[in-house]
Amino acid sequence: MRVESVRFCRYAVPLARPVSDAKVATGRQRPLARIDVLTCEIVTTDGLAGLGFSYTTRAGTPAQFAHAGEVGELLLGEDPADIGRIYDRLLWAGASVGRSGVATQALAAIDVALWDLKAKRAGLPLAKLLGAYRDSVRVYNTSGGYLQAPIEEVEEKATESLKNGIGGIKIKVGQPSMGEDLRRLTAVREHLGDGVPLMVDANQQWDRASALRFGRAVEDLGLVWIEEPLDAYDAEGHAQLAAALDTPIATGEMLAGVPDLVRLVDLRAVDFLQPDVPRVGGITPYLKVAALADHAHLQVAPHFVMEIHVHLAAAYPRDSWVEHIEWLSPLFEERLEIADGRMAVPDRPGLGLTLSGRARDWRLDEVEFHVDGR
Repeated sequence: MRVESVRFCRYAVPLARPVSDAKVATGRQRPLARIDVLTCEIVTTDGLAGLGFSYTTRAGTPAQFAHAGEVGELLLGEDPADIGRIYDRLLWAGASVGRSGVATQALAAIDVALWDLKAKRAGLPLAKLLGAYRDSVRVYNTSGGYLQAPIEEVEEKATESLKNGIGGIKIKVGQPSMGEDLRRLTAVREHLGDGVPLMVDANQQWDRASALRFGRAVEDLGLVWIEEPLDAYDAEGHAQLAAALDTPIATGEMLAGVPDLVRLVDLRAVDFLQPDVPRVGGITPYLKVAALADHAHLQVAPHFVMEIHVHLAAAYPRDSWVEHIEWLSPLFEERLEIADGRMAVPDRPGLGLTLSGRARDWRLDEVEFHVDGR
């Protein structure tokens, strides 16, 4: 069994309508209108296929696509079961541009495809191949809680999510007016009642003093966590905040290298670590981070791409949360099952995903490599 062909595609998947978080409210970014996706399809000499993907928001996927096209041909003829060796080979092939960021995010699509392929060959869902602890994971919704929506709409979306089986609700904060943040948050808590798990996400928009003030102001709301209260790379500040507040701290989604996530673990800067498989460079580096987080007795609540993370959360010793954002759902034929506050691990081999018929409408670029040179 060897790799016979590799195909990369770049897609622009539109959102139903643009959304805004605190980075938009503070003028740092424009509203998000689409998700750009890099896919990797690997086919072996015996006809088995693996599918992986990475993504970016607002910028970066053309660079990912270009890098994947530069190193992807090295996959040809390889034994796809040798995931670690392949990862190192591709990493060294692009070593001059570093071991994080765009380069490893391009490798993430390849790495996920190799793990998907390995699980399919074993006839197992990826979670089972990795060693599942459970067949479902807790799930919370984020997509209904963005700042462009009036609070009445946020409340309506939260009610709808709970009726659809979602177990928790996250809303965005971090606006220039902390008073407005507190008004919206208090209204949602009153709407949901004390029994519904509620999280907030500031998207890195506070300084240390502001984050501490907010954290103290909301201690009695019983939040599951305060997410990204500070700059993603301020590990020391997060450690100080985590030590000062009773409300748990969550962060890590924006970190694109294992060492930065390990620093959060070492400093005990988070209660919930939030690695993102495509951003950290794939499942292979993610598993290294998760092992260290478990050793430190931390919860892991992976960011976005629920289609991948449902498997990894099920294979983590501590029962944590997976984020429900449906933006990539149109790209795939299959749907994840949600009921009673939990997301079921698909029983299909691998990730259990196939690209939908609609995907071709959003395809911007493609390149393919084949052992016979086609």
